[in-house]
Amino acid sequence: MDPGRPAFTVDLLERYAAKGRGVISCMSAGNDVILLGTSKGWVTRYDFGMGDSIDYDLSVGRPGEQSIHRIFVDPGGSHCITTVVGAAGADTFYMHAKWSKPRILPRLKGLVVNTVAWNRQHITEASTKEVILGTDNGQLFELAVDEKEKKEKYVKFLFELAELPEAFMDLQMETTSVLNGMRFYVMAVTPTRLYSFTGIGSLETVFSTYLERAVHFMELPGDIPNSELHFYIKQRRAMHFAWLSGAGIYHGELNFGSQHSSSNGDENFVENKALLDYSKLTENSGSVKPSSLAVSEFHFLLLIGNKVKVVNRINEQIVEELQFDQTAEAIPRGILGLCSDATAGLFYAYDQNSIFQVSVNDEGRDMWKVYLDMKEYTASLAHCRDSLQRDQVYLAQAEEALASRDYLRAASFYAKINYILSFEEITLKFISASEQDALRTFLLRKLDNLTKDDKCQITMISTWATELYLDKINRLLLDDDIASDGNSTDYQSIIKEFRAFLSDSKDVLDEVTTMKLLESYGRVEELVFFAGLKEQYEIVVHHYIQQGEAKKALEVLQKPGVPADLQYKFAPELIMLDAYETVESWMITSNLNPRKLIPAMMRYSGEPHAKNETHEVIKYLEYCVHRLHNEDPGVHNLLLSLYAKQEDDSALLRFLQCKFGKGLENGPDFFYDPKYALRLCLKEKRMRACVHIYSMMAMHEEAVALALQVDTELAMAEADKVEDDEDLRKKLWLMIAKHVIELEKGTKRENIRKAIAFLKETDGLLKIEDILPFFPDFALIDDFKEAICSSLEDYNKQIDQLKQEMNDATHGADNIRKDINALAQRYAIIDRDEDCGVCKRKILTVGRDYLMASSYTSVAQMAPFYVFPCGHGFHAQCLIAHVTRCTDEAQAEYILDLQKQITLLGGETRRESNGSFAEDSISSITPADKLRTQLDDAIAGECPFCGELMIREISLPFISSEEAQQVSSWEIRPHNLGGQRSFSLPA
Repeated sequence: MDPGRPAFTVDLLERYAAKGRGVISCMSAGNDVILLGTSKGWVTRYDFGMGDSIDYDLSVGRPGEQSIHRIFVDPGGSHCITTVVGAAGADTFYMHAKWSKPRILPRLKGLVVNTVAWNRQHITEASTKEVILGTDNGQLFELAVDEKEKKEKYVKFLFELAELPEAFMDLQMETTSVLNGMRFYVMAVTPTRLYSFTGIGSLETVFSTYLERAVHFMELPGDIPNSELHFYIKQRRAMHFAWLSGAGIYHGELNFGSQHSSSNGDENFVENKALLDYSKLTENSGSVKPSSLAVSEFHFLLLIGNKVKVVNRINEQIVEELQFDQTAEAIPRGILGLCSDATAGLFYAYDQNSIFQVSVNDEGRDMWKVYLDMKEYTASLAHCRDSLQRDQVYLAQAEEALASRDYLRAASFYAKINYILSFEEITLKFISASEQDALRTFLLRKLDNLTKDDKCQITMISTWATELYLDKINRLLLDDDIASDGNSTDYQSIIKEFRAFLSDSKDVLDEVTTMKLLESYGRVEELVFFAGLKEQYEIVVHHYIQQGEAKKALEVLQKPGVPADLQYKFAPELIMLDAYETVESWMITSNLNPRKLIPAMMRYSGEPHAKNETHEVIKYLEYCVHRLHNEDPGVHNLLLSLYAKQEDDSALLRFLQCKFGKGLENGPDFFYDPKYALRLCLKEKRMRACVHIYSMMAMHEEAVALALQVDTELAMAEADKVEDDEDLRKKLWLMIAKHVIELEKGTKRENIRKAIAFLKETDGLLKIEDILPFFPDFALIDDFKEAICSSLEDYNKQIDQLKQEMNDATHGADNIRKDINALAQRYAIIDRDEDCGVCKRKILTVGRDYLMASSYTSVAQMAPFYVFPCGHGFHAQCLIAHVTRCTDEAQAEYILDLQKQITLLGGETRRESNGSFAEDSISSITPADKLRTQLDDAIAGECPFCGELMIREISLPFISSEEAQQVSSWEIRPHNLGGQRSFSLPA
């Protein structure tokens, strides 16, 4: 919008609008439709949307001169009500935009209608809904008309002024929906009063309540030629009103939403009421009363003589005077009136001949300045259009605060200024006034108003603000009242605020510069706090360790972003500071490598501990080994060494006996170094542990020898562990026996008795003769009598058992010989028509084709053959060929090799029989017979049709690889289609 263009402009819309049918007496507009009445009873409808006009003669059939008294059109431009006044009295007509002629409303005959209020929220093109009419005799009526019925639905009497009968000059109506129905708000004006009506239900119900209660009104006495009431409508809702009264323009804002749902709510729904005195409309001391009024969003249009003065309703200043291009004959009477078209947002003025259009051109563009002059800063900001305008508002607020020495408030406003004052100018104001707190506030607010793209400016301002915070803290510490303890409320508040600032600005503050600032001011705690924000965890942890606060240091190390290397670095100091908390922290940290914690654990373990104190390192190592299933040898070795140093070796033995790799496939039973474990246990004199380690290393002799120094039962248990080496086991038991005998050097008979009892524990492994060498030469035989006799009896039993086994073996050998002889005499009967299973020819066929070179001897020129117990028979050559073809390559080569060797030995001994059987005699002497036996085993071990060879053929394909070429020859290949000719068959 051009800022130099006036907010209100006047254009001639129609010069001779009355069309010679008298002069214009009244006019109304809505939705680009204008209806005007003339002094001769004519109504002209101008539809500027459609570009046409229609004339209606309402004087037809009425005697004498007729004049249009008032005319009203609804906001949609469809419904029109007009009153004609003449010698015969008054008549009221209704006309619709679709009708060709108006219809008289007979129930209103004789009543002069001065004003009409439309139900803007519910009116439609087809129906007027509720319409209120105000008459010249102070009565209100309700009217409803449907376009289709061509007549009024009803006309109801609503209200009459009884206390001060006056004519109703203007009416306005508004409705809102509530839970229990519809609430009506009605305002009506007479020459001296403004009446307010409100209630829920129908209009008839609402006005009936005023029979029992007083009507709310505002009285402004004074002489006014035409009392008018106007609502400013925005989006079909009334926002504010203005009453052209005798005392001035009474105006205010309308708040219909604040009413309760009760039927007897407060009628005074007007807020921010004011009265514009007419004296403000002229420069001299006198006053001129307007003859007509129109209301825009921010201005009043007041018709005074031939001019329209535009008055800002906020500051009540005249902003413009509108002039009209009237004809010479119209000038004496001047402009007759104003009307508005709320739907189109236009205003109209009319004289006796012409219609003028008053257009509104961004009337709110300077309202920010109006509100600013009135120091209504919030409203001014709401009407600002750009940053420069807002800057001027902020500057005015800042300077006002600065003048009243409210520096902090001034700082907040200065921080919002972007253009009209530079950053340096503003900061110098606070520096010159020595207002460090206000300067800090300005910098902080300035940071809030900067965008992310201003990175350099944000960093510099944030650094400056940091130094101002530190300066403020130091100044508070220098105060005598709090220097001693630092527990002042102001001090704690600024510390809290500073830390919040560091948290918010951590990403924009330069790390090195900020840390140097904090260090130079001696703010160690804030330095640590900022280091934590910047994830400089090493500084934070080191500080807490120096302060002896291990728990806080561990909390820092447990944060997700802390590298594990810091855990290892500070582990020695932390575990010495608080072993329990440190180990608990290690146990809940998932990404630790226990091996890297070994130096810290060894340092802790090297310190003396109370006898009953829980060893935290052992607890952590047990957690690693048993819960985390750690396989690191270093971890296992350390745990073993700590167990070895304990007085009670039960934990050590349990650890040695545990098989840690049992869950792994082919995993080891343990992960510690057994040699190191053995040296350590020997050094710490943990003999039972050493025995276990020896046994584990399969050094059973050493294990038993060491166990005999500790406990005989332990040695016996170790000896029993050897199961696969009988000689070693016996040797170990002899070691134990010798120890037992040498140990019992008391009474000789008692010594011998214990030795005999020991023999029984060996479960027969040792005999009396095994332990006799351990006794002295002069021991009496009587003491061993029972044991020797028992041993001899055992030998006799063994001898008898051996004899029985020899007899059984001899008997078995005889049976085998008999079976061999029986096999040599076995035979099979073959039918002379029996076919070979392969070639399907007779097995007993005579012919040279089936003679095998010199492999077999034929009888009476018969070919050699095989017969199986299942009944299948084959020529020898056919069987060899079939088996060679069906078996694997290696077996086939073996069979062919045997056949070749037999052929080479063909000059040697031959068979005397005419055939061979599957179960041939196993007694053969010559090499040829041995080869034939091997060949028989290779081809005739089982029937090829009933045995494994046939079963294996199930998995073979029907078409072998050798037959692939033959199969491909049967494929149907398409020929060259280009040379083909097509023939059409006769139908």
